[in-house]
Amino acid sequence: MKHPEFPLVDDLIYLNHAAVAPWPKRTSAAVIQFAEQNCQFGSHYYLDWLKKENEIRRQLQALLNAPSANDIALVKNTSEALSFVAFGLPWQAGDNIVSSNEEFPSNRLPWQALAERGVEFREADLHSAQTPEDALFALVDGNTRLLTISSIQFASGLRMDLERIGEFCRQRDILFCIDAIQSLGAVQFDVQAYHADFVMADGHKWLFGPEGLGVFYTNPAARDRLKLSQYGWHMMKDTHNYENLPWEIHPGARRFECGSPNMLGIHALSASLSLLLETGMPTVEALVLERSDYLRDAISANDELILLSQRHSTLKSGIVNFKHRHIDNEVLYKHLQKNGVVCALRGGGIRFSPHFYNTLAELDRALALATAISG
Repeated sequence: MKHPEFPLVDDLIYLNHAAVAPWPKRTSAAVIQFAEQNCQFGSHYYLDWLKKENEIRRQLQALLNAPSANDIALVKNTSEALSFVAFGLPWQAGDNIVSSNEEFPSNRLPWQALAERGVEFREADLHSAQTPEDALFALVDGNTRLLTISSIQFASGLRMDLERIGEFCRQRDILFCIDAIQSLGAVQFDVQAYHADFVMADGHKWLFGPEGLGVFYTNPAARDRLKLSQYGWHMMKDTHNYENLPWEIHPGARRFECGSPNMLGIHALSASLSLLLETGMPTVEALVLERSDYLRDAISANDELILLSQRHSTLKSGIVNFKHRHIDNEVLYKHLQKNGVVCALRGGGIRFSPHFYNTLAELDRALALATAISG
């Protein structure tokens, strides 16, 4: 039975939340209502829009377990936030950054671009040590200034022990940056437990939001270490005092928002977040992991399929990667897409990423289609 918030067309099985998720029904309604209000009243209700802007900061604060809504900045995307960090810190020639060799380009290119400043970007093979965390730690030395990692790897679904990494960094005065795009909305997240300095994520994956709006968390001490690269009216301390002379930089994370906010995106993402918060992230996580466990077990028991993701691990994610024993990945991917299974071609196989509303019957149908293909 379909979830009332996800009236997807019949015969479509949506297993691609690690890429771009469908909107909940309430999100579509929020966008339509906002558009109609603009059409009929223009900006007459702008003060209400500002209330919505404050509301989404509180919602994101809750999802991240941030100490304050003032620690939340609304950004265009993960890449923008990562660039704020990469080009805001006072690097010196000889410094190094430790990461992994499995990162999405967003968490690789900004750091590699620092090579011209003499900063080395070190990529750990996460499978080269007893644990992925140990592989990262092995590359750390006295010149390591920052460790940056995806909370969950986009292709394999490998989930990192963020508490362990955060404690390691805290003890050595190393900045800790987390690309949380594959975690937020799928599993519970806690910036305080992780001793995180910087966390960023887009809204269009597990959070069910539109593209073009993301979150950037900074703790106050780390925030003050970043030199600003963008300036505008919205990042002032007294934001709506347009004659503010002299002016001051906003003391909170809003300093990273230089101009007019994406009000349409804010209304949409806020509606999506309300669904997750009403459901409760403990419930969402339990359902997501139940579905990914179901897929892993079924794939492992299927003679025609090979599980690429780890089956037995302490920390689990909503991403499951597999391949067919006899059929090329590209052929299988096209077959699944043609038959209404929305998925992705990633990490040397097919990536399924179910959310809490997907039914086990849908997963069975998707696996049946993957198995039924003939060479």
